[in-house]
Amino acid sequence: MSDQQEKQEQQVPQQSTAAAERILEHVDAAHTRHKSKKAARELQEETTLHMKSSRLQFTDEERAAPELAKYIRKSDKAADRLDAAREKIPKQRKLIKERTYDEAAGKGKTRLRFEKQEKPAPNDKQHKNPLSRPVQEAGVFVHNKIHSVEKDNAGVEGAHKAEELGERGARYGARKIRQGYHSRKLKPYRKAAKAEKAAAKANVKVEYRKILRDNPQLTSNPVSHLWQKRQIKKQYAQALRKGGTTGIRATAAKMRKLARKAAEETRKKVMFVARHPVGVVIAIGVLLLFIMIFAGLSSCASIFSGGASTVVGTSYVAEDAEMIGAEQDYAALEANLQNEIDAIEETHLGYDEYRYDLDTIGHDPYVLTSILTALHLDYTRADVQDTLQMLFEKQYILTLTEEVETLYRTETRTGTRTVIDPETGKETTETYEYEVQVPYDERHILHVSLENFDLSHLPVYIMDEETLSLYATYMQTLGNRPDLFPTSSYPNASTIKEPTYYEVPPEALKDATFAAMLTEAKKYIGYPYVWGGSSPATSFDCSGFVSWVINHSGWDVGRLGAQSLYNICTPVTAAQAKPGDLIFFQGTYDVSGVSHVGIYVGDGMMIHCGDPISYANINTNYWQEHFYAYGRLP
Repeated sequence: MSDQQEKQEQQVPQQSTAAAERILEHVDAAHTRHKSKKAARELQEETTLHMKSSRLQFTDEERAAPELAKYIRKSDKAADRLDAAREKIPKQRKLIKERTYDEAAGKGKTRLRFEKQEKPAPNDKQHKNPLSRPVQEAGVFVHNKIHSVEKDNAGVEGAHKAEELGERGARYGARKIRQGYHSRKLKPYRKAAKAEKAAAKANVKVEYRKILRDNPQLTSNPVSHLWQKRQIKKQYAQALRKGGTTGIRATAAKMRKLARKAAEETRKKVMFVARHPVGVVIAIGVLLLFIMIFAGLSSCASIFSGGASTVVGTSYVAEDAEMIGAEQDYAALEANLQNEIDAIEETHLGYDEYRYDLDTIGHDPYVLTSILTALHLDYTRADVQDTLQMLFEKQYILTLTEEVETLYRTETRTGTRTVIDPETGKETTETYEYEVQVPYDERHILHVSLENFDLSHLPVYIMDEETLSLYATYMQTLGNRPDLFPTSSYPNASTIKEPTYYEVPPEALKDATFAAMLTEAKKYIGYPYVWGGSSPATSFDCSGFVSWVINHSGWDVGRLGAQSLYNICTPVTAAQAKPGDLIFFQGTYDVSGVSHVGIYVGDGMMIHCGDPISYANINTNYWQEHFYAYGRLP
C-alpha cells in the first residue's frame, strides 16, 4: 500500500466522524421530538451507523482479483450513495449558550453547544398560530349554539351539517399537507440511514470474501460452510459497529486465525467420523431418542407449569411468621375485649345489677388470613395493623345500656264504701281492705350486649367482586397451607372438606327442567361457602347458589334471599315433593323466618351450599330438626 493511500485511509475515518457528529446533532434533536418507540429505534440505528461506518480502501491487487471485483464494486457504489445522501442533510448551525439546573446536585451549570437542526417530527400537533386556540373555541361555541336550535328548523340543520362536512374536509386536507411537509423534511435523514445500512452490508461482504480468498479450505466442507460463513459475518458485523473500518482492519488478522482454526476443527471432525462411523450412527440415534423424550417431557413440563401456576395463584404469599403474627395480634384484640367484659363490674361501679347478653368471642384464623391476603397479598405484620383494627370494629359490637328499674311493694289499706240494702233500700257505710303496689326504691341495671357479626360475613361488605373472588379462592384451598393453623392449636380453624357426592337416579333426569337445574348446580360442587356470595367468581352462600342455578335454568328471579325464595314458591307436602323443588329450613342461624335453602333431588337428598357445595341427606337429625317446608317454583 502506498503512503498516499495510507494517508487517505487515516483521513477517511476522521472525515466520516466529523460528518457523523454533524448528523448526530440533527438526529438527536429529532429523537427528542419523536415520542414514538418506533421512531426512537430508527433514529438510534441511524446514529450508530453514522458514527461507525465509512468507505473502505482497497489495494490495486485486491481490485484486480476477479473473486473480489464484484464485491469491491458494490462497496464503492454503496459508499458513493452514502456520501451523496449525507450531502443532502442540512448543516446550518450556530453556537448557543445553555443554562441548566441539576436537581440531584443542587446547582446550576452552563455549557456551550451548537444549535440543533431539528428533524421535523411526524404528526407534530403543536400549533404555530397563537390565535388558533381561541378560534377553535369560538367555533365550538358557535356550533353548540346551532345544535341547540337546529332541530327546530330542517333548513338550518341541513346547512349546518353541510358546513360541518366542509370543515372536516378542510381539516383533513390541512392535516395531509402537514404530514406531507414533515415527510419531505425527514426524507434526507431516512435516505442517509438507508445508505448507511447498505454500505455496512457491502463492506462486510468484501471482507468476508477476502478471508475466503486467503483461506480456500473454508469452503472445502459443504456441511460446515454455511455455519462458518455465518460466524465470520457475525464477527465482522460486530467489528464494524464497534470501530468502523479501523476496527475491521485491526481485527482482520484475528479473524483469519479464527477462520483457519475453524477449518482445522472441521477437518478433524470429518476425519473422526470417517474412523468411527458406527459410533457416530449410535450417537445420532441416542440424540434423536433424547429429543423425543425431551419433547414428551416438555409437554409434561407444560402441564406441571400450569398446575404449579394454579398452586401459586391459590396460595398465601406472605411469610409464615407474618401471617401467624397478624393472627396473634387479632387474637390479642379479642383477648382485650374479653378482659374488658370481665372487668365491667369493676370499671362500671354503682349498679345494682349487671345483665349480660353475649355472643361467643372467636374467629376462624383462615378467614382472617384469607381476608388479609386478598386485600394486601404479600403483607407484613406491621402493614395490616389498620386493617386488623377495622375488621375487629366491624366484627364485634359491644353495647352498654343503663336501665333504671323502680321497685314496688304491696301494702294493705282500709277503705269505706256505701252499701244499699236491696230489700229496704236503706244505705249504710262499711269498711273494707284492699292492696296497692307502692314504689319504694330504684334499681340501676347495666345491660352488657356483645354481638359477634362473624368475621366470615365481612368480606361481602368491604371487598369488590375481584377481591371477593380472591378471598373465595383462598378459602377453598386454605391458601394451600392446611398446616398453618392446626385445629389442635386453633379450635376454630377451618379444615379442607371434601364434598359429598351422590348419583341422582336416571329416571329423575327425564324431567328436562330438573336436568337443566342439576347440570348447572353440579358445576360448582366443592365451592366454599362465602356469606353473601352470589356468583362463581365470588363463590356462593345458600340462597346465592340457588338463585344462580334457577336463573341459569329457565327462570329470572334475580338475587333472592332464602325467605324471598320461599315467598315465590308454592308450598307442597313431603309426599308431593319432587326433584327440582326447593327445600327450606329455619333456625340454622340466628335469623327470623327461613334461614337456609337447598334444591331437592329426590330420595331424601338435596344439593345445597353447605361448606362446601355438595349433596346432603335431609333425613339426618340436624336437618329434620330445622326442616321448614318444601316449595315449588312458579
